Amino acid sequence: MKKDIIEKSYQLAKKQYSELGIDTAKVLKEMEKIVISLHCWQTDDVGGFEKPGAELGGGGIQATGNFPGKARTIQEMRADLDKVFSLLPGKQRLSLHAIYGEFGGQLVDRDQIEVKHFQGWINWAKKRKIGLDFNCTNFSHPLADDGYTLASKNPRIRKFWVEHVKRCRKIAAEMGRQLGTPSCHNLWIPDGSKDTPVDRYTLRKILKKSLDEIFAVKYPKKYLKDSVESKLFGIGSESMVVGSHDFYVGYTVKNNIMLTLDNGHFHPTEQVGDKISSMLLYIDELMLHLTRGVRWDSDHVLTFNDELLLITQEIIRAKALNRVNIGLDYFDASLNRVGAYVIGTRAAQMAFLFALLEPWDTLVKYEEQGKAFERLSLLELMKTKPYGAVWDYYCMKNNVPVGEDYINEIVQYEKDVLIKRK
Repeated sequence: MKKDIIEKSYQLAKKQYSELGIDTAKVLKEMEKIVISLHCWQTDDVGGFEKPGAELGGGGIQATGNFPGKARTIQEMRADLDKVFSLLPGKQRLSLHAIYGEFGGQLVDRDQIEVKHFQGWINWAKKRKIGLDFNCTNFSHPLADDGYTLASKNPRIRKFWVEHVKRCRKIAAEMGRQLGTPSCHNLWIPDGSKDTPVDRYTLRKILKKSLDEIFAVKYPKKYLKDSVESKLFGIGSESMVVGSHDFYVGYTVKNNIMLTLDNGHFHPTEQVGDKISSMLLYIDELMLHLTRGVRWDSDHVLTFNDELLLITQEIIRAKALNRVNIGLDYFDASLNRVGAYVIGTRAAQMAFLFALLEPWDTLVKYEEQGKAFERLSLLELMKTKPYGAVWDYYCMKNNVPVGEDYINEIVQYEKDVLIKRK
């Protein structure tokens, strides 16, 4: 797209928004505060690099599709990520799972992982001036085969997973120390029952005990931010998940650690955006895992839809941008994986831009005056405003492809790199 067309379109949009009391220059400045943590597992379908030819399995994790170009090595993964970063405006981070360490071809069990296995990632991130987030990997392991990890009634199994998460927190804290930006460590476990259990209380009591042991070790918040993530159900845990939303709401409020809201982890009729203002009254920060669940937690590529828009609007309306850590979580192997990254990240950024372009003061005034008609009318009219012109201008100013231009770049990368991976 030609720069002069982008500039002219932006100036027209700027005028339209100014008539509503919105300064687009200030909005674009606010966009600089939005940092999105990209999930490394989109590049290789949650396989990881614990051992050669590793494949995912167990714990309700399922990537569908077999599009050519899956990253087979850390080098290929980093090349894909560099390509993704080159096509995105704004600022990003990278979120790693524990199975993505550099283990030198040796089998290092998860209760033995150390900082040295991730120093290469720290150096890589430091060179690119980005932060790293981290996730313990409590699935795809023989000691998770019965469906329980931190909530296991088997002391040996529970001890193994407690040690794993302790080590992950230590690694994350070191990432934060070396990179000068706090690392968010997210804890999700697949523990649950396929059929109806009769002793939920004991299972949740065990999980609480495990968490208390794990979080007994304290790290400075300037290095590490802890978060826990709930789920409604998973494959193999359809009847009960130990770490439910209610369980973790209680735990996070009592201990003031972050709650991760994954919008694919709730009933399809639940609005995750509605939970944000409630939780921020009781805990300091939230973590988001943005995805697109279709009928279930199917981890489809994030798109700019009503659900995503409500989430971003609620964050902006609550003036909570500095209290919400934004991450992505999906893995789609049915299409170009690099393209999936770019579509999803840009969707999140566009939604935040749309939310920032909202005439907040006017809408609140209407609401407080009981002018429901005027409020709804203005909300509908905002859907017709040329936010796309502001988005294009934002991309141009960030020196990344504008409009459909990024499609050709990804298709070319597919031809030059991805399709050659056998």
